[in-house]
Amino acid sequence: MRFTRYSRYTGTEADGIDMDELLSQLADYLLQSGFQAQAYGFYEVDFERTLEQLRQAIVEALEAKEMLPPELRRQMEEHPEQADELLNQLLQNLIERMAEEGYIRVDQPPPPQPRSGRTEDWSQVRARFELTDKALDFLGYKQLKDLLGSLGKSSFGRHDTKELSTGVEVVGAPKTYEFGDHLNLDITATLSSSIKRRLAEGHTSLAPPLDLDYADLQVHQSEYQSSCATVLLLDCSHSMILYGEDRFTPAKKVALALSHLIRTQYPGDSLRLVLFHDSAEHLPLGELARVQVGPYYTNTREGLRLARRLLSTESKDMRQIIMITDGKPSALTLEDGRIYKNAFGLDPLVVSETLQEVARCRRSGILINTFMLADDYSLVHFVHQVCQIARGKAYFTTPHTLGQYLLLDYLNRKSRRVH
Repeated sequence: MRFTRYSRYTGTEADGIDMDELLSQLADYLLQSGFQAQAYGFYEVDFERTLEQLRQAIVEALEAKEMLPPELRRQMEEHPEQADELLNQLLQNLIERMAEEGYIRVDQPPPPQPRSGRTEDWSQVRARFELTDKALDFLGYKQLKDLLGSLGKSSFGRHDTKELSTGVEVVGAPKTYEFGDHLNLDITATLSSSIKRRLAEGHTSLAPPLDLDYADLQVHQSEYQSSCATVLLLDCSHSMILYGEDRFTPAKKVALALSHLIRTQYPGDSLRLVLFHDSAEHLPLGELARVQVGPYYTNTREGLRLARRLLSTESKDMRQIIMITDGKPSALTLEDGRIYKNAFGLDPLVVSETLQEVARCRRSGILINTFMLADDYSLVHFVHQVCQIARGKAYFTTPHTLGQYLLLDYLNRKSRRVH
């Protein structure tokens, strides 16, 4: 007969570390946009996400927030000759825990623990890892929570309008039922309408059953709540990491937060992501974490064109483009497919073609709101032209306040009248 022996689970030092807090501290590393890579000058190279790089990032996060377990810290101080071994064991357990809980996928597992009790040299480990959808969802949730906390808000519903519809939440007086309305009957008003009609027809007996006619049906009215289709247009040209500041990583965080907000609070809305550089590309939100800035120019016209095509397939009450950029349009896709580039000043050809695309968006009923991460005079004038044509708004902000401005704009967006 086979027996199963159970023993008490003693756990590891890694179990005492809050995984949510650790992932929050690793957000900048996990969503890095190539800002650190610009010093090397190799933008075409896809810098590998190896377990060694993850290990270094975890060490920096643990030291920055003093998250090392007290017992482990004490052992490292009492036995300095074993400090590296103890730390390596902790890091290996943390990475294994991240994989087990579904935050990362590892191409090949970490090296097994040797019988001698010594860990392998992590510098030799070249296994790559990828963020999972669970990790991206968590990072979006944390970013959204931080942004809403700074705004002093707790929860939000759907987009309210001044229109009335026949829904479940009762607002205002009842109305006569019309074909297509939700059959949320106001029983009292319906019976009253039937009684008034019978009295007008000369009936003297009101004994049940009452004769209900189609015109007697009265339904509750509720506030009409509209839906919105949004394209988030992100500039990933070279200027987004120039001048000693990373502007693209905060934009990626805001995109994740906005995606989480729409999925959880506005299920009727849609969000699509378009990157524009020398050209433009539609990107699934799940790929956002791996996107990096490259040696690109800024083809704003092509980004707007692709966003307009995507929104033309949506049947929402509102359609809008949220454009995040820090540079002037400096590229243009010609009719023969060639890309015309001019990074010196505002090229008249590039600007005129870009403004014509803005006008096409306006004629298609698409609103354009621009979040500018720069305050150059010529750029301010260009953005004001975009706003005048598209009847949108311009926000001149910084990477630190971008999320607050963008979420406030989205949450305060009231629907136009829907006929």
